[in-house]
Amino acid sequence: MNAPTPTAHLAPEVAQRAVPDAFLAALRARFGNNCSTALVVREQHGRDESAFTHVPPPAAVVFAECTQDVADAVKLCAEYKVPVIPFGVGSSLEGHLLAVQGGISIDLTRMNKVLAINAEDLTVTVQPGVTRKQLNEEIKSTGLFFPIDPGADATIGGMSATRASGTNAVRYGTMRENVLALEVVTSSGEVIRTGTRAKKSSAGYDLTRLMVGSEGTLGVMTEITVRLYPLPEAISAAICSFPSIEAAVRTVIQTIQLGVPIARVELIDHNTVRMVNAYAKLGLREEALLLMEFHGSPAGVKEQAETVQEIASEFGGNAFEWATTPEERTRLWTARHNAYFAAVQSRPGCRAISTDTCVPISRLADCLLDSVTETDASGIPYFLVGHVGDGNFHFGYLIDPNNPQECETAEALNQQLVNRALRLGGTCTGEHGIGLHKMDFLRTETGEGAVDMMRTIKRALDPHNIMNPGKIFSM
Repeated sequence: MNAPTPTAHLAPEVAQRAVPDAFLAALRARFGNNCSTALVVREQHGRDESAFTHVPPPAAVVFAECTQDVADAVKLCAEYKVPVIPFGVGSSLEGHLLAVQGGISIDLTRMNKVLAINAEDLTVTVQPGVTRKQLNEEIKSTGLFFPIDPGADATIGGMSATRASGTNAVRYGTMRENVLALEVVTSSGEVIRTGTRAKKSSAGYDLTRLMVGSEGTLGVMTEITVRLYPLPEAISAAICSFPSIEAAVRTVIQTIQLGVPIARVELIDHNTVRMVNAYAKLGLREEALLLMEFHGSPAGVKEQAETVQEIASEFGGNAFEWATTPEERTRLWTARHNAYFAAVQSRPGCRAISTDTCVPISRLADCLLDSVTETDASGIPYFLVGHVGDGNFHFGYLIDPNNPQECETAEALNQQLVNRALRLGGTCTGEHGIGLHKMDFLRTETGEGAVDMMRTIKRALDPHNIMNPGKIFSM
C-alpha cells in the first residue's frame, strides 16, 4: 500500500510546452484588453492555496465573459496545441490551477450571472463564476437555498470541477448529488450539454457525473444547473466540549448510526480551538468540541437536539451552548470557517499541508485517533478539523517551507494517514480532489487498471492533452 512520497513544496519536473508568438498574437486579436500577459496578472493566476512553489505562471490570462469567449479561446489552444487551465477564485488546495506544462489560464470570474431560477422545480442554472455566497444571496427571496458549503467562498464552477462538499454533506450530499446538468466546452472548442433539469434520466452515459470531479481535465464548464432545497422552518446550532477527541468522535458515530438527521457536525480539536480563540477573540473552552446544526420543524429540531445532547452526555460532553438566531449561528460557524486562517497565523511564514481522508463512519475513531497519536509524536504543529458526520477530516500540518526536514516529516505523516484510511476502506480525498498532490495516492487507491481506464477516457476526449494537463494522473 506504500505509494511514493510526493513533494509538497515543489511541483513535478515537467517540461513547459512552447507558447508560440503567433498564438499570443491571435489571442490578443480576439480578446483585446480581456487578454493579459502582464506578469502580476499571470502570477496571480499561477498560484493557489496549496504548498506548491516554483511553478512558472501561465503565459497569458484570458478573462472570459460568455460561453463563446471560452469556446474561442479553447479553439485557439487546440489549433496551437497550447494547454488551457480554468480559473475560479484560486482557493484549491491541491495545485489544480498551476501551469505545470505552461499554457494559458481562462479566468471565469466575470461569468457570474444567475441565469435561471426555477423555484417550482427546486433548480437554478448559473454561470461558473457565481460563488456559493452570491448564489444564496440571489435566491433568498424564493425561500430556497444551496447547501453545499466547502468553507471558502468558492465558485460553483470550481466546486463542480473538484466534486466539492463540506459542512452540510452529511445531510445534503456533495456536488456529485447536486449537479443536474452542464454546458461544457470540450477540448476542440465544441459546446455540448449534459443532463437535464429532470430529477432522473436513463439516457445514455452519465456525462454530467463524468465531468463533475474531472478537475478541468476534460472540458471547461460554462453553465451549471444545481439542486436547491427549501430553507428549514427552524435551525438550531450548538457547540459541545468533550474531555477527549475520542469522546467527541464516539458521540458522532452513535448519532449517525441511530439515524439522527443532523445537518452539520464538525469536529475541532483543542489545538485548533486555541488558535481560533486567539485569531477571532472568542472564549471557547479549549477542549475538543463538536459544532452541530439541526434543520427541520421546530418540534423536529428540538427532538434531534435533545437526542444528540443525551448521547453526548454519555461520553462526557458538557458546556452545551445553543444558538438559534442567525447572528449567533454565524458567530459559531465563523469560528469553524476561520480555522485555516487562524492556524496559519499562529505560525507566521508557515504553509499548511492539508490532508483530506475520508473513511466509513464505523472506522472513523480508529483512523482519527491513531493519526492524532502519530502527529503529536512528530512534533509538527498542526490543526485538525473534520466533517466527521460523513467520516471526512483534515489535518493541516504547519510547516516552514524553507525547512526540508519539516516538509519531509509532514509528507510522511500524510502518507501514513492515507495508507491507514485505505486499509480501513476509505479514500485519499473526500472533497479536495487529486490535482498534483495526490496523483500517487490515486494509483494506490484505485490500482493501475482503473487509472489506465481514466487515461483512455482522457485521450479520447482530449487527444492533444491540452485540458489542464499534468493533473490527476500523468499521461
